[in-house]
Amino acid sequence: MFKSEVRDSTINALLEKAAERNYGRYLPKIILKKVRGFANEPVSFDFPVTAIIGPNGGGKTTVLGAAACAYKMILPRRFFAKSGKFDDGMQDWSIEYELIDRKINQKDVIRRTASFKNLRWNREAIDRKVLVFGVTRTVPANERSELSSCASTNFSVPEDRVTDFSNELKIAVARILGKDVSGFREIRVSAKGKVTLLTGATSGGVGYSEFHFGAGESSIIRMVASIEAAEDQSLVLIEEIENGLHPIATIRLVEYLIWAAERKKIQVIFTTHSNEALKPLPTKAVWVATQDKIFQGKLDVRSLRAITGQIETTAVVFVEDEFARSWMEAILRQDHNGLIDHVQVHAMAGDGTAVAMNKYHNENPAINTRSICVLDGDSRQADNPDQGVYRLPGEAPESYVFDTVTSDWERVGGRLSVALLQRYEDAEKVKATCHDVRRQNKDPHLLFSQLGERLGLIPERTVSSAFTTIWAQSNEEIVNGLLERVRGSLPKQ
Repeated sequence: MFKSEVRDSTINALLEKAAERNYGRYLPKIILKKVRGFANEPVSFDFPVTAIIGPNGGGKTTVLGAAACAYKMILPRRFFAKSGKFDDGMQDWSIEYELIDRKINQKDVIRRTASFKNLRWNREAIDRKVLVFGVTRTVPANERSELSSCASTNFSVPEDRVTDFSNELKIAVARILGKDVSGFREIRVSAKGKVTLLTGATSGGVGYSEFHFGAGESSIIRMVASIEAAEDQSLVLIEEIENGLHPIATIRLVEYLIWAAERKKIQVIFTTHSNEALKPLPTKAVWVATQDKIFQGKLDVRSLRAITGQIETTAVVFVEDEFARSWMEAILRQDHNGLIDHVQVHAMAGDGTAVAMNKYHNENPAINTRSICVLDGDSRQADNPDQGVYRLPGEAPESYVFDTVTSDWERVGGRLSVALLQRYEDAEKVKATCHDVRRQNKDPHLLFSQLGERLGLIPERTVSSAFTTIWAQSNEEIVNGLLERVRGSLPKQ
């Protein structure tokens, strides 16, 4: 189970700070009144580091650009250029803003609008430092024209143009990249410092220039350097944050941004296709753009094609989390006609998100595949058979499955032991371990990971799959009822 190095207290404090709008400068909310495929779609920034996810063409960069256009230093054409008659659809585009700038209004939000009418943008933008990191940041040094003069055996600059990294920059970059950067420096190629070249050093002290950096390595150093140098309460916009990065580096970068938001009071909005980029963030920090709708809530990025109907399957089941997906797939495998081959189950990381996605999926006329939503037993969302919203049995899902299976040990204990990668003959030992884990457990969500640790570091997924499979095989009546509901979502033919 993933555990971020950002403390829960830090996350909660930043959520509270955003809720109370306790900032000198901040962008709390935008409304896409009419932009591309969006109409009256609000996006609230309830956490100072916000991720925008969605399928290709879903509108991630549209949200990023809409946020940028609130401020003077970003021209709208940076994100929304008009190309003659080919962009006639831009007429009457409009974006509404709620802004915080305590130098302008000490007590209330400032309301502004940006609109495109009569072939030009009209807006009352306000001042704020905005940093934009586009996808071109990962272009290798040897492909950047401004550095061509540095690719020469005669290249040299005066020593006073060569500077060491600050301690803050060294610490942040070393943690993100997982390497020592104490020997790295920055060269001001031009006297005014508009063009710079990075240099590094091996552990043995051998120097090398940015021409031999990895693209992701270079982009991280430059990005973090810019953020550290920026004034407090700046807005940072990043396109495809994972571009050129290892998954672990992506996680560490997002964690750095959260710490920077705490320390420098910056606000960050980034787009991504990466599940890793979402891991350190709370649910309120994630928005899903789907071409015409925007939803708040964390989910598995792999589910996006199901949400937008871009899948080769007959039906979709939306559930709350990974455990519910494992449980629902175990139920589907009990159908003797191969229902599992025609249905995809997608975890949505929250009951509200699962219900909202199911509603959007079934109401969208462009999507032919039908869906249902299956909630956990302890969900506060209401069942609604008319909208295909049903419920799994029990109260807390993990403890219900765990207790139901272990209480039937005489009948299923041997099979469960084998499914848990133990010997059939050791069933009684496995039973004792299950009882010990249950007795000591304080958080039902950790039951299967704790049991896996006790049984020899077995992966949590393997343990939960063993329990859900045995449960599904042993509860025919409940299983058949849920299978009937899934079959009801299939096309009549």
